[in-house]
Amino acid sequence: MCMTCGCGSGETHIEGADAQVHTHADGTTHSHARGHEHGPEHGHGHTHPHPHTHGGGPAHSHPHEHEHEHEHEHGQEHEHGHVHGHTDDGEHGHHHDHLHGDGHGNTHTDDPGAVHYGLGAAGVAAPGLSQTRLVQIERDILAKNDGHAQRNRAALAARGVFALNLVSSPGSGKTTLLVRTIELLQGRLPVAVVEGDQQTSFDADRIRATGAPALQINTGKGCHLDAAMVETALSRLAPAEDSVLMIENVGNLVCPAGFDLGEAHKVVVLSVTEGEDKPLKYPDMFAAASLMLLNKVDLLPHLRFDLQACLANARRVNPAIEILQVSATSDEGMDAWLAWIERGAAAARQQRLGEVDTLQRRVAELEAQLARLQGS
Repeated sequence: MCMTCGCGSGETHIEGADAQVHTHADGTTHSHARGHEHGPEHGHGHTHPHPHTHGGGPAHSHPHEHEHEHEHEHGQEHEHGHVHGHTDDGEHGHHHDHLHGDGHGNTHTDDPGAVHYGLGAAGVAAPGLSQTRLVQIERDILAKNDGHAQRNRAALAARGVFALNLVSSPGSGKTTLLVRTIELLQGRLPVAVVEGDQQTSFDADRIRATGAPALQINTGKGCHLDAAMVETALSRLAPAEDSVLMIENVGNLVCPAGFDLGEAHKVVVLSVTEGEDKPLKYPDMFAAASLMLLNKVDLLPHLRFDLQACLANARRVNPAIEILQVSATSDEGMDAWLAWIERGAAAARQQRLGEVDTLQRRVAELEAQLARLQGS
């Protein structure tokens, strides 16, 4: 969970807003006018590393915060656990979990060059925090995020808006693909875009050049969009009824996987220039996605890229994932991608109309009931 390390504690700027959104490490957000100063209650601590070794092994360090007095006994007891794993190749892996009293865990494998920090209950390690505490922090953050996401989903459904959360690593060609998608959808479906980047409005400017409305969110030190940011963006962007909303997330194959924005689907964009092993290296993202767009396939003749291995890796992580091979340069596969969008948009429109019909019938029933009461 990225928020445990404070990477989400930077300031977020939403285009057109007079205030900046400040997100704390516990997931709470509030706004400040630009140029605000932190008061005493916003004190910032700092840390220094404290290196030590174990049993002649490699040295590592734990940061110690100046705000807390503590003692560190090198003779303290450590918890140890063993995890045995099997691979699909029938190989037997041996993991040795090493957990310090402060919850900082090291996991050693038969590979002497590998150290794993993601095998605990939280799937992550942070200095000074136990696995139980990390799990609680994640639950608190995601619970707050999910409340915003539910409001987003309800607001989008009420307007028949088909919302997609586009995720990828930097350089996948996501913005170029999005621009081409908007160009090809002109006259077929209205599209609005929420652009997420740490800094600049370059991508939003590219989107607006197509004629589509776009709103830029700069996340500052944050590495992903969250539902509260998107909720604010929706109020400013106001996508049209029965339209498509494309949310282009910050380039990152890790943190966006855990944050529901209220979208109908996560769509992960993977470029053939990145390598066929990405689904195995970043499984959470591919497991969370409904669709994988394998992008830049026009470059396949010029690359050493194992296409079948890439497809198999994605389906190994997520057997239900749909995969389309596309190129924004040659337009290969774009018809299938547009058809996928149009099917989703039609379903969103039908859901809205169905809800309207249900409300109209209910109103008619209430009016008839009222008429009977008045006539009796």
